[in-house]
Amino acid sequence: MKLVVIGLGQCGCRVADEFARLNNRARSQRGVEIIVGAFAVNTDVADLTGLNNISKNYQSRILLGGRKAGGHGVGKLNEVGAEIAKLDGDKVIHAMRNVKQLFEADAFMVAASSGGGTGSGSLPVITKLVKERYSDKPVYALVVLPFEHEEKTEERTIYNTATCLKSVNSVADAVFLVSNQRYISKDYSLKNNLANINAQIVQPFYDILCAGEEKKSKYIGAKVLDAGDIIASVSGWTVFGVGKSELPSFRLPFFSSTNFRKKSTETHRGIKAMDEAVSDLSLPCNARDASRAFYLVSAPQQEINMEIVQELGDYLRELAPNAIIRNGDYPRQRGLMEVSVVLSGLSDVPKVRNYYRDSTELIPLYGQRQKEAEEKLKALDEVGEKVPTLIA
Repeated sequence: MKLVVIGLGQCGCRVADEFARLNNRARSQRGVEIIVGAFAVNTDVADLTGLNNISKNYQSRILLGGRKAGGHGVGKLNEVGAEIAKLDGDKVIHAMRNVKQLFEADAFMVAASSGGGTGSGSLPVITKLVKERYSDKPVYALVVLPFEHEEKTEERTIYNTATCLKSVNSVADAVFLVSNQRYISKDYSLKNNLANINAQIVQPFYDILCAGEEKKSKYIGAKVLDAGDIIASVSGWTVFGVGKSELPSFRLPFFSSTNFRKKSTETHRGIKAMDEAVSDLSLPCNARDASRAFYLVSAPQQEINMEIVQELGDYLRELAPNAIIRNGDYPRQRGLMEVSVVLSGLSDVPKVRNYYRDSTELIPLYGQRQKEAEEKLKALDEVGEKVPTLIA
């Protein structure tokens, strides 16, 4: 599957930069192209400058709101971010027209943080604009939810997240939800932590995107999970994860064990990898609420057998009994068995419900605080009414 990736705001641009790095890796290691175009869109010049993999030309790193934001962002005001995107959104469409391989893209992925200003505000606007211009291709939104400490200390973050999620869900074909808190490492520096989080967000897409683009016959699975399968499996609220299980360091080609203990161990590796993927989904949810799902097994060819595929399918069926499940295999990894899992069409997402509830409680609170601030200012002006002024 090939994507056009558009990153919005500081977080979204860094995620798009990671997708561009992933494409460089796919091109060098596997000889395939999975990202036909990567764009960083922001109102802050400094954030655009700090990227490493996206081309430095002005059509790949796009500055919006030059006059209104002055190249310094919108200060977490997502209404301003949305307004700027409405005025300058055509810059993004114009830049995409210059991508020679645009017609090869199977879908668009628009990424942003829900808690900021530029990304949160522009995400639904740009998603809608892209969907209107390219109505024959699905447009997905990848939304990165804020850290817990941001939710506790910055009430504006909750309001931005709720308005962003409600707006983007009404226009995107699917919304991939990612919790920053799931990937945090307390021993890392802030810079390294964010870089590590962005890498972990993007990593589960690697095998999923590469599987259908393989050119060498020995790496093409018996059951290929291609763009058509992914598009049919992804809709609405969506979460994803990837799990790994180490394989023996050495095994003879075409070797098949008849020992029941070894056979049981082989199957257990696949279950362990899927269990890790489901336990470490991008956002906690109840798999029973999923209406669609798919999984991809990636391992050396001799490690993927019918029993493992069947066991994984039965396991996922137990977890998501109401879902239409698709699967595929990808004989590519060395020394590892990886299982990528996507749960989609979620009918209930507790985290989203909490954001909606908390934001509705904050709206009257903002109004009350504004009224109190105005009353205090008025009282202060009355106290200083008799004080002479130096301005005539």
